Amino acid sequence: MQDLWNDGNSPVHPASAADYLPPPRLRELQSHRLQAVVARTYEQVPHFRSRLEAKGLTPADIRSLDDLHRLPFTVKSDLRDTYPFGLVAGPLGDVVRLHASSGTTGKPIVVAYTANDMAIWTSVMLRTFAACGLRRGDIVQNAYGYGLFTGGLGAHYGAEALGATVIPISGGNTDRQIMVISDFGSTAICCTPSYFLRLIEAAVAQGIDLRKLPLRVGIFGAEPWTEGMRARIQDQSGIRAFDIYGLSEIIGPGVASECEQQAGLHVFEDHFYPEIIDPDSGDVLPDGQTGELVLTTLTKQAMPMIRYRTRDLTRLVREPCPCGRTLRRIERIRARSDDMLIIRGVNVFPSQIETALLAVEATLPHYRILVTRQDDLDELEVQVEVTAETFGDEVRSLEQLRGKLSESLFHTLGIRAAVTLVEPQTLQRSEGKARRVEDRRQLD
Repeated sequence: MQDLWNDGNSPVHPASAADYLPPPRLRELQSHRLQAVVARTYEQVPHFRSRLEAKGLTPADIRSLDDLHRLPFTVKSDLRDTYPFGLVAGPLGDVVRLHASSGTTGKPIVVAYTANDMAIWTSVMLRTFAACGLRRGDIVQNAYGYGLFTGGLGAHYGAEALGATVIPISGGNTDRQIMVISDFGSTAICCTPSYFLRLIEAAVAQGIDLRKLPLRVGIFGAEPWTEGMRARIQDQSGIRAFDIYGLSEIIGPGVASECEQQAGLHVFEDHFYPEIIDPDSGDVLPDGQTGELVLTTLTKQAMPMIRYRTRDLTRLVREPCPCGRTLRRIERIRARSDDMLIIRGVNVFPSQIETALLAVEATLPHYRILVTRQDDLDELEVQVEVTAETFGDEVRSLEQLRGKLSESLFHTLGIRAAVTLVEPQTLQRSEGKARRVEDRRQLD
């Protein structure tokens, strides 16, 4: 592969060499880094040290990756309980950057970075863009939010390191986004997939056909989305839509990325070691089985995360990828264990509902899930936008469409849901992560 790395215009950048490490060399590197990060965290973070001692362990007991399962899990409440700097490993003076994600208890989740952490973050985002086929000379419109949210700056530094031209437009101001895509000749865009759907709508309203512009790649993350939504995006805009994965607690975006095969997300496991566990028992599952993704940061200095439970449900794919990368892949994140709705005793995920809706023609990829309780019985309503042509049809045609959607939902979920058809542009749009579920059972 070395001949691919010396061409500055190649989609494979020299910094991506770690993507192709021979598996034995990668495992040796992972074991070495695991021992180092466990020792550092034990010495510098009292919270982790007490957890390890409670299990009767010391860093000397962790000799290789085979011992990883013996270590305690880290969960989001650990960050809240030690807010703001209780999990920082070392002097605060070594921290050059602080980010935070929104919290549900009034306090945000704070994450810290040393200068070395920032360099690693830049490198994994560079590898992300290279995997998606970007190269020096691309014009990247970065519509992820800047500020305390990790998305904007993470993508920004990676694209610059790749040699691309970055437009730091941030989120929102949809009309300006369309203008910049058109006037600046953006060849790639970074944002949430739901927001790009909004951009497509805005472009159509302005009489602009995105398929006729230089835009060719979308780097989408920060929320679950389906293959059906990818198909809609690619068909309506002419771009190739790539899924990326990350979370603030680990580093931000840059934990995993699809390659041009669009067949799962390669985990940059030289820095972030993945496990799949049974979300109920905590037992490690073999590659290929679906469960909760657990990540260990192997090189993070400021705030190492040991066996962090992401609550994201996926599976590890060990089979070789045609792209040649030796990094294992995870399947697209389809759901979160803590986003699961239990309706009449049945587990329901928003992604299942999206799949069922998009399987029926004449619907748009905009929907809202409303959960209520009447007479101690859960009620599920799905509001879905339909095309303007369909909404203008006679009542009989609308009822037939409603029946098809109801049957598709029942086939997918195993329970009945009320379906409400609404006009285009009726449901609220989001400029960031889509908020599709309203559970009123605690409010009624």
